[in-house]
Amino acid sequence: MEVETETTNNVMCLLTDPEGTPLGAPMYLPQNAGPQQLQQIVNKLLSNEEKLPYAFYITDQELLVPLETYLEKHKVSVEKVLSIVYQAQAVFRIRPVNRCSATIAGHTEAVLSVAFSPDGRQLASGSGDTTVRIWDLNTQTPMFTCTGHKNWVLCIAWSPDGKHLVSGSKAGELLCWDPQTGKPSGNSLTGHKKWITGISWEPAHLNAPCRRFVSSSKDGDARIWDVTLRKSVICLSGHTLAVTCVKWGGDGVIYTGSQDCTIKVWETTQGKLIRELKGHGHWVNSLALSTEYVLRTGAFDHTGKQYSSPEEMKKVALERYNKMKGNAPERLVSGSDDFTMFLWEPAVSKHPKTRMTGHQQLVNHVYFSPDGQWIASASFDKSVKLWNGATGKFVAAFRGHVGPVYQISWSADSRLLLSGSKDSTLKVWDIRTQKLKQDLPGHADEVFAVDWSPDGEKVASGGKDRVLKLWLG
Repeated sequence: MEVETETTNNVMCLLTDPEGTPLGAPMYLPQNAGPQQLQQIVNKLLSNEEKLPYAFYITDQELLVPLETYLEKHKVSVEKVLSIVYQAQAVFRIRPVNRCSATIAGHTEAVLSVAFSPDGRQLASGSGDTTVRIWDLNTQTPMFTCTGHKNWVLCIAWSPDGKHLVSGSKAGELLCWDPQTGKPSGNSLTGHKKWITGISWEPAHLNAPCRRFVSSSKDGDARIWDVTLRKSVICLSGHTLAVTCVKWGGDGVIYTGSQDCTIKVWETTQGKLIRELKGHGHWVNSLALSTEYVLRTGAFDHTGKQYSSPEEMKKVALERYNKMKGNAPERLVSGSDDFTMFLWEPAVSKHPKTRMTGHQQLVNHVYFSPDGQWIASASFDKSVKLWNGATGKFVAAFRGHVGPVYQISWSADSRLLLSGSKDSTLKVWDIRTQKLKQDLPGHADEVFAVDWSPDGEKVASGGKDRVLKLWLG
């Protein structure tokens, strides 16, 4: 009889990390065990000295109740081994943004890009009025108006050490600015023949102080620049049509996506092509890396700690990168005009891990959550979709926008997702409930650009109405 009761009140569970690596052998757990008991078990099995917060998922649904309640509700058989994924949570919590704290005029044409500095202390915007503006977040006024471009400023990017800001224009020129003075550090960087479509910096854990960045252009090339030498050091050519996006990966390679339907992977000492990722049937619009958040923020985290030397920065950036990456290879996701996305592990294979389908229109923007657990995609079909970041499996669709969704951004704790749309609103989505958390109307026209500050405190948005809005929790 003993054995009988043993199996009926217990359920055989296998704990695995998001990549599917089991944490020990399957074990019997009492049916009344819930997230708290599971948290104790995981901390114990991983011998964590400090107790860390974990969330638990069964087929991408977060487990918020005791096992028995879940099993009854979902009619799951206790005959099979139940696979439970544990995922480390951010130790801090981000408050959802719910109000506009400032509407800042100044740009005389549409705001096309907004970006917070890696430490979250400064904000930059690029506009159709040919200027870049750097804003003081304390006073919510412009600190510097950076002039020098002859055409629309299409993209901007901060170096991960926060020392440089680079902007690229429709004329194909790039300018590097000193964020402390708002002055250009030297003349414009020329070489591209058509407009700039993307800028990505070499990660701080590979090189500090930050010197090199890569730009992609409609002319079909990508170029690596050295801001100290003030010139293009390598030209990555091989695409037959416009290069639409570029990412500098954590293991030192560069990824370029193009209208020729391919993604190319380059090494960065001589600019040799390492491999080609093929599969899309139309233009590649957007690329995202699973490690993007730590690459963007380098050594900076939510504590606001500042660093005295580049060596210290590089060391901390490397620790953060390794911790984020774990034992898994860096993942890449691509979004295309063919309505689909692909999940890749480029260091492992040139074949996609998964093809992700479901959007009814072109996929405009893809983005991994800071913890790498989720992928979000924004589409012209007015929806935002959520996918599992390790497997590429579809999780949920967020509907509510009544126009194409242009850009998305994540909160630093990976719990909230922000979207900006042609319908003039921003929306904040809650990943846990998979529902709309906050509707943020206020812009008078299309919202082209959104960014959530890396420290999680603020959101910035800009668009066709020429104003920059700051939102707080």
